Amino acid sequence: MTDPDTTASTDASDRRAVRATYDRIADHFAETRAHPWPEVPAFLDGRGGATGLDLGAGNGRHVEPLAERTDRVLAVDASGDLLRIGRDRASDRGYSDRYRPVTADAARLPLAADTVDLGVYVATLHHLPDRPTRVASLSELARVLAPGGRALVSAWSTAHDRFDRPADAERGFDTTVDWTLPGGETVPRFYHVYAPAEFDADLAASDLAAVDSFVSSGNCYAVVRTPAENDR
Repeated sequence: MTDPDTTASTDASDRRAVRATYDRIADHFAETRAHPWPEVPAFLDGRGGATGLDLGAGNGRHVEPLAERTDRVLAVDASGDLLRIGRDRASDRGYSDRYRPVTADAARLPLAADTVDLGVYVATLHHLPDRPTRVASLSELARVLAPGGRALVSAWSTAHDRFDRPADAERGFDTTVDWTLPGGETVPRFYHVYAPAEFDADLAASDLAAVDSFVSSGNCYAVVRTPAENDR
C-alpha cells in the first residue's frame, strides 16, 4: 500500500522540480517564445470579457492577445522568473496596466470562483507529473471559469510527428525532453504526451465540459466551459 503522505510529498517535489527547471531556463526559453500559437488568436477572435486568465503564462506571449480582449489578465505561472519576463514584456508593449502576475501551482489556484470570462491553458498541462494532478488542474480551471466563460486547453499529443506512435492510441506516455542552453548544457523537462482519447477522458474526469475537442499542429486542443451552463 502507498503511504498517502509520501505520495503527496513526492507530487509536491515533482511540481517544485518543474518550477525550478523553468526558473533555470527562463531567459533563454523566453527568447525562443516570442509569438502566440495560431490556435490561440483563432480561439480568442470574437470573444472578450472583464477578466482573462493565462494559466501557464510563461513569458506572456498569450497574455498579450488576451489583454486586447479583456480588462485585465491574470498571468499564472509556477516560475517567478518567467513572470518577471512577462511583466517586462507587458511594460514594453503597453499593456502593463492589465497584467496581473500570480505565482501559483496550476492545480491549486489562489483565485476566486466564477471570475474568469476568457482563458487559455496552453502547453502547460503536459508538464504536471501525474494524472490526478492534471485532472485537478482542469477542475481548478472549471472552478474559476465564470458561467458563459470559455477557455482553450492544449497539450502535446501522440499525433505530433516527432513521436513514432499511432495517433489513435488510447493511452499516452511520460517522457523527458531536453532544453539546450547556450553553451550546450541540457536541462531535462518532464512531459506527459497525451493520446487524443486520453485527453478527452481527462477532460471528462474533471469538472470541465468540452464544447469542442480537436488535434491541431500535433497538439490536443479543447474549448471548454463550466458544466452547469447549458450549451449555447
